[in-house]
Amino acid sequence: MLAYTAGDTDVPLLEETIGDNFERIVAKFPYQDALIEAAMVPGEEARRWSYTKLNDDVDRVARALLALGVAKGERIGIWSPNCAEWTIVQYATAKVGAVLVNVNPAYRSHELEFVVKQNGMRMLLAAPSDRNSDYTGMARQALAECPELVELVFLPDAGLPGLTAGVPEARDERTFAELLKRADDVVHSALKARMADLDPHDAINLQYTSGTTGFPKGATLSHYNILNNGYSIGELMEYTEHDRVVLPVPFYHCFGMVIGNLAALSHGCATIIPGRGFTPAAALEAVQDFGGTSLYGVPTMFIAELALPDFASYDLSTLRTGVMAGSLCPIEVMNRVISEMNMRDVAICYGMTETSPVSTMTRSVDTMAQRTESVGRTMPHLESRVVDPMTGEVLQRGAIGELCTRGYSVMKGYWNQPDKTAEAIDAEGWMHTGDLARMDDDGYIVIEGRIKDMVIRGGENVYPREIEEFLYSHPDIQDVQVIGVPDAKYGEELMACVILKAGAAPLDAAGLAEYCRGKLAHYKIPRYVDVRESFPMTVSGKIRKVDMRQEAVSRLGL
Repeated sequence: MLAYTAGDTDVPLLEETIGDNFERIVAKFPYQDALIEAAMVPGEEARRWSYTKLNDDVDRVARALLALGVAKGERIGIWSPNCAEWTIVQYATAKVGAVLVNVNPAYRSHELEFVVKQNGMRMLLAAPSDRNSDYTGMARQALAECPELVELVFLPDAGLPGLTAGVPEARDERTFAELLKRADDVVHSALKARMADLDPHDAINLQYTSGTTGFPKGATLSHYNILNNGYSIGELMEYTEHDRVVLPVPFYHCFGMVIGNLAALSHGCATIIPGRGFTPAAALEAVQDFGGTSLYGVPTMFIAELALPDFASYDLSTLRTGVMAGSLCPIEVMNRVISEMNMRDVAICYGMTETSPVSTMTRSVDTMAQRTESVGRTMPHLESRVVDPMTGEVLQRGAIGELCTRGYSVMKGYWNQPDKTAEAIDAEGWMHTGDLARMDDDGYIVIEGRIKDMVIRGGENVYPREIEEFLYSHPDIQDVQVIGVPDAKYGEELMACVILKAGAAPLDAAGLAEYCRGKLAHYKIPRYVDVRESFPMTVSGKIRKVDMRQEAVSRLGL
């Protein structure tokens, strides 16, 4: 049987814009909680929006953008950690048909300027500066260096300690409050007229890839791409207006913006922001304080939550589901999330920014093995296949090859990069993921790792994922990543990069080899062990193995 599947088509795709969909949900659930931002200072009240209030605030920003002359298709950047204003701007830009450019909060000056110039950004909304990032200073530098960038808007600091909102110093700078005042210059009917002029297939979002190699590429996504993907995720998670979704994952990434906001808000759920960035305690406190029914995270987040010394003290009884995505989840971690965090219906979502992002997903009816050993089945209205990376031939089920996706979720292309687009999307419309995968007889897909992460040792293809899963069973290992490093004899050798549990005894290569002996083939036993405090990763939670390899090569003198 060929490694090909097509998703269900029972539920029709939405043929509406994000703004129209949101207003339809607002009319249905006007007084339900839509957005809650946890208090950032102990003792203060959380900020809350009903669907009606959120829609009013969205419209105010949208009318302000119209007052400034923002045209359909113009690029508006937001460069900020998670905050309520992020969600408001996401929906406001959608209502006016501007292309929201998600800028990675970890970017520094040269990266910001690259992105601004690459898409011709007209306006940038910048976060308050903090001890790690001078957002105001770097935004001003971009304004000076990038002719098409003509306006800066400084997001508020809400009086939070350690944050300093930008203070306008020129005509092309304004505070968020000053932006809102411009809404009074535009009547509501003008916004309605703009919304009526939009098409679901219009580009509405630019998300830059992580850029683990070279400069990032801007995946161009439409209303149709991301609204349908978010809605489909929410349907499979059985979201209703009674769900309360805790989102410690970044909004600048598809995980927060689509799997989070769009999935939840297209079903009348409440979205809950635990904080600007992720801390395990804040995430669990948000579940406890606001009755969270769903919790999101990448595996490293769940590992950190489970490792809290006072983990057992949190009341997580309201949880029933959640999403794990971003990178592959160790089986043991998944089992603990289900049993100890009450997330019995937790879903694994797999995909990439270029596919809006989710192309496969587990379901609540799946067996424990299917939900812990695979990334589920093909999403509705999409197709999946596994091909030979060299020939493009569709493989038989069980064989390892490159996973490809086709359907409504595939991006419109990389912004102003037709050559890169052609490399990623073939003539038949298949998006080539760059991931090694196999498909079982029931259509479930198992990710074996990145094509570039596969290690070839002495002619043997070694998939780090397999070794990582085994090493998670070591009683002293909290987290592990396996990489390949150069070797004169075998071409590549394996290195296990490990984070040890608190109080664990030291671990070296000999000790790890002894643990593996007789359980792993000799060529799969890591030659090197690197004990670390943390792993380098993108803001979206993807481990940067390329950085780890470079560090190892330098340290070992290879």
